[in-house]
Amino acid sequence: MSIQIENLSQSQLDELIDKARARKDALHREQISSVRDELSAIARQKGYTIEELFGKGRRAASKRGSVPPKFRNPADSSLTWTGRGKRPRWFQAELDAGKSPDSMLIDK
Repeated sequence: MSIQIENLSQSQLDELIDKARARKDALHREQISSVRDELSAIARQKGYTIEELFGKGRRAASKRGSVPPKFRNPADSSLTWTGRGKRPRWFQAELDAGKSPDSMLIDK
């Protein structure tokens, strides 16, 4: 199959590229499916399942629960920080002013 791309417009080239990408993805999925079927057949012949050999597949990303705040701004009690991630500006300013992190802990 020969396509004269020199004669195609921008939109025709974009359409051709989109179709080529879609076909490439479809071929890739077909190849993966074929290999998966072959591996499943071999595993069955040996008395195993794919899940026994390789696990259940992709795992969902673990979701972290929310963490209660650990520190409170002494000047503005509405500003809190969990202690995770980058220090807030107010926290760093208090440290620079000589306060200790323990002095900003939220009492439980």
